[in-house]
Amino acid sequence: MKGILGRKVGMTEVFTTDGKLIPVTVIEVEPNVVTQIKTVEKDGYASIQLSAFDKKEKVSTKPEIGHAKKANTTPKRFLKEIKGIDVSSYEVGQVIGVDTFEAGELVDVTGTSKGKGFQGTIKRHNFSRGPMTHGSHYHRAVGSRGTMRPMRVMKGKKMPGHMGNEQVTIQNLEVIAVDTENSCLLISGNVPGPKQGYVLIRTAIKNGTKVEAKELVSYVVEEVVDNTVKEEELVETENGVIETTPEEVTEKEEALDEATEETKEEVNEPTSETEETSQKDGEE
Repeated sequence: MKGILGRKVGMTEVFTTDGKLIPVTVIEVEPNVVTQIKTVEKDGYASIQLSAFDKKEKVSTKPEIGHAKKANTTPKRFLKEIKGIDVSSYEVGQVIGVDTFEAGELVDVTGTSKGKGFQGTIKRHNFSRGPMTHGSHYHRAVGSRGTMRPMRVMKGKKMPGHMGNEQVTIQNLEVIAVDTENSCLLISGNVPGPKQGYVLIRTAIKNGTKVEAKELVSYVVEEVVDNTVKEEELVETENGVIETTPEEVTEKEEALDEATEETKEEVNEPTSETEETSQKDGEE
């Protein structure tokens, strides 16, 4: 048995090399600190207490600060105990990372479900509604509360009330990938709770075996170097076409510009015959 604390980021999807799409939940895992170890001799049971996600001291109580100092760490927002674990392999102040789990392991994820507020029996307990036509006055009502005697509603009767915002555990979810660079886990399917909700990830109780890890498609962005030569950088020779350097191209362009300017000046200079003709026309 092993576990770690994390925070739900959201959902996305990944592809395997054989073309299968897998919806996954991304769980951010910051370094977990072992803040307390409980033993059978002292506490009656064996467990370790994990804490994660820093909390400012100015909003922490003195007991929280003192408890964290025993583990030589800062106050944390999320603390959970994990039972059924070999406490001899842990010590107070030890840091546990995301590499605790491997791809292919089956885990149970525990979190607090989204709150739905006050809801009726149809939404809360999946009751059937009454007829909607022919003068029926029974549509979404609760219905019978029980028998005539003992003249009270029996304990456990499904009634309208507060829905959601309770601890929920989803079992036998597969760890698809472990991203140690970004400190996150990709777990198949959905996990309880909203985005940024805290979750506890433990080894699956009912099925703790490991399945074959999925081979995912990796997208690597490679830098493409353009080695093509522009048309103006090519010069025709007797043997064919050869490449020229940018400096040579610049020199050729400057020489061409100078030749063009000289040609324009020659065109604009009047000839002697043209001057004589213009003088005769002026005298007449």
